[in-house]
Amino acid sequence: MEILKKEKIVQRFYAVSNKDQVEAIAKAFVSYSDGSANIPPVGHLKMDTPPGDVHIKYGAIKGNSNYVIKIASGFYENPSLGLPSSNGMMLAFNSNTGQPNSILLDEGFLTDVRTGLAGAVCAKYVGPKTVTQIGIVGTGIQSRFQLRCLKAVTNCIKVKVWGRDSKKALAYKTEMETEGYSVEVARDLADLVKTCNLIVTTTPATEPLIRGEWILPGTHITAVGSDTPGKRELEKGVLEKADHIIADSVSQCTTQGELQYEAYADMIELGDWIAGKRKRKEFDITVCDLTGVAVQDIVIANMVLG
Repeated sequence: MEILKKEKIVQRFYAVSNKDQVEAIAKAFVSYSDGSANIPPVGHLKMDTPPGDVHIKYGAIKGNSNYVIKIASGFYENPSLGLPSSNGMMLAFNSNTGQPNSILLDEGFLTDVRTGLAGAVCAKYVGPKTVTQIGIVGTGIQSRFQLRCLKAVTNCIKVKVWGRDSKKALAYKTEMETEGYSVEVARDLADLVKTCNLIVTTTPATEPLIRGEWILPGTHITAVGSDTPGKRELEKGVLEKADHIIADSVSQCTTQGELQYEAYADMIELGDWIAGKRKRKEFDITVCDLTGVAVQDIVIANMVLG
C-alpha cells in the first residue's frame, strides 16, 4: 500500500495542467448528476470548543479504479496557534476488490484545491463570458485557492477583496499581487458587489453578508462558504433575484448549503448545467452553491495516483 505525504501529493498534482484539472472536476460533476456515481450522504461532526467542523465524504464513480473516503476538518482558531485552519486525508481502495491502495496524507490540500477548481468550473460554465473584475469575499485559505484556480478559465487580473479584518485583507492584497493580480481592498461589501461581475464568497459566516439590492444584472456569484447546517453568506433577496440557481448537489445544498433555508423549484445541478441542459444569457444573474461533493475527491485523488 502506498502512503503519500503532502509534499509528494502537491508535486504530482501540479504535474497536471490547470485546464486538465478543471475539466476533470467538470466531468466529475456531470457523473454525479447523470447517476454514474454512488455518493452517500455526508458525515458531519461539529466541534464547539474550539469551533470546528469535520466532514466525511466518500463514494465511487462507475468505471473508476478506486473508491475514495475523505476526512476533512476546519478549525477556525488554528491560525492564532500558528496552524492551518484546514486538515485531513484521503483513503483510496480498489473498486473491484476493496483492498486499500493508498493513503494520501494531504493535510487538507486536496480538499482546498478541489474546492478552488469547482469555483473555476462555475466561472467557466456558468459565469459571464467577459469577467471585468473578480470579487473575493473572505481572506482565508480558500480565498487564495479560488483566485489561483480562476487563472485556468479567465485572463482577468483585476480583483477586489473584502474581509472583516482589514489587516488580513491588506495581507491578502500583498500576497496575491506577488502572483500577478491587481488587488484593491473594497471599502465595504456593497462596493465589492456593485463593481465585480464574478464574485466568490469563502467565509464561514452564519449571518448573511451579501444583499440582493446590491446585485447588478450580469453578475455571477459562487458561494463556497456554506457547507454545514447553520452557515449562510447570502440573504434571501440574492437568491430571489437570481435568474438561475445552480447547486453542486441539490440534496446537499438544501440541507447544508445556501439553499438549506429555502429551496427553489427551478434550481439545477451543476452537472446538468455543464451537460447543456440550461444556458446563461448575457445579463442573467446566476448563483452557484457549492457544498463539495465526493466525486471531486475521487477524481482529484486519482489525478494524484495516476
